[in-house]
Amino acid sequence: MCGRFANDAKVDELIQEFVAAGGDYKDWRPQYSIAPTEVIPIVRERADRDTGEITRMLDAAAWNFHPPFLKDAKRPQFNTRIETVATNGLWKGAFASSRCLVPMRGYYEWTGEPGKKRAWFLHGDQPLLAAAGIYTVRKVDDEWHVSTSIITREAKDASGEVHDRMPVFLEADFWGEYLDPAKLDESGKARMVDQLASESDKVASTISVYEVDRRVNNSRAVDPGDASLIDPLPGSGRVELSGVRADVDAT
Repeated sequence: MCGRFANDAKVDELIQEFVAAGGDYKDWRPQYSIAPTEVIPIVRERADRDTGEITRMLDAAAWNFHPPFLKDAKRPQFNTRIETVATNGLWKGAFASSRCLVPMRGYYEWTGEPGKKRAWFLHGDQPLLAAAGIYTVRKVDDEWHVSTSIITREAKDASGEVHDRMPVFLEADFWGEYLDPAKLDESGKARMVDQLASESDKVASTISVYEVDRRVNNSRAVDPGDASLIDPLPGSGRVELSGVRADVDAT
């Protein structure tokens, strides 16, 4: 699962890392506690209708997948299971042709009982991770709104010590194929799911985890610009997790 994450990269750093055009998200500022429904940077590719030329862009998207046909949702749609992304009616259209990357420094998970949850930060061996996502666009009051969801898979290695799900992370050499806006047919979608599973195995083995201060537990009270949120607790380092894996995120 991924219910909160951090992205401390600036706009220019994101553009350089993902070899993207500027897009329309110049006012992004690093945040260390990003919760569902907030607006985040995503990387996507679009083909020009006249020339067919493909442009990779850094855009803003609400972390709450909301396609035009979905009138109301009782809860945010911010995670999509890899097992159903190609077949479920809510996701499959976007997976066919509207795939994106969600940059992040790392993400949070929790273990323990309610009220006593321990917070953990999971990160890779590089400053930025690229999570596979899907996006959709709808018109609201004559304005186009982009929204996104992060694809998750069964957790492996260090991630599996904390939670049973983790984001699908991709290495740079697969970004181009994943972002290609050409529409996938049914066999293409099935093949892409298989590729995501195998490609994300490579990154899963590089994920590390350490404990952070519990003040991050409350997303409503914490200052998202506080860089110390991702600092490891003194002496935490690489530890054995004796608590029961959390099934839900902290509030």
